[in-house]
Amino acid sequence: MASQGHSPASGTFWDTFEESVIAFILGAMTLVTFINVVLRYVFNHSFIWGLEVTLILFAWLVLLGISYGFKKTMHLGVDAIINLLPTRAQRVTALVSALACLVYALLLLKGAWDYWAPYAGLDRTAGRWFPLGFEATRDQAWYVTDQVPMIWVFKWLEPLINMGETYDKLPRVIPYFVLPFGILLLVVRVAQAGLRIIRGEQKSLIVSHEAEEDVERAAIDATPDAKEV
Repeated sequence: MASQGHSPASGTFWDTFEESVIAFILGAMTLVTFINVVLRYVFNHSFIWGLEVTLILFAWLVLLGISYGFKKTMHLGVDAIINLLPTRAQRVTALVSALACLVYALLLLKGAWDYWAPYAGLDRTAGRWFPLGFEATRDQAWYVTDQVPMIWVFKWLEPLINMGETYDKLPRVIPYFVLPFGILLLVVRVAQAGLRIIRGEQKSLIVSHEAEEDVERAAIDATPDAKEV
């Protein structure tokens, strides 16, 4: 039986890195929200940038989580009809699904770049659906977030894209970077999942009913122990 789990590279540095980043983002969201609640109801004060930071972190969490879900085959789906098909037909439908997801991810990547590029002082791509080169784009590197203060570690951006002028708030190029980065990672993960399907290491892009069956078997196995207690 082909493995429905993640790739053999699990447990490597990249697994640990991605999981650590996602865990850090989730922890940071929780911490900022908790501190703001305590400050508001106990000290009648709050960080004005707290909500915006939480929204930014949530966007990063979602976009990185999508690609990580493809990597670990964690996305949910309905495969009741697909499971009725022969093994070869199931593999074909899985490959068609992977190809459709890859095309969609590539379209998203173009849109993500075109949205983020002006904030980095770069040009958008030409073409409506697919990139056909680059076109002159109005520089929007001076756009900043609403409330998030500038962090010293990003001061190098001022001479690079803001003509040496000081940012009073965090430039949008930083939080919006997750758009091209996250979607590029999605393209890579979908392509990797497609290759695993071709090699027979994975059956589909979604969690199969095998996981549900494993849970049911575990519950049945645990029942005698529960009765003994």
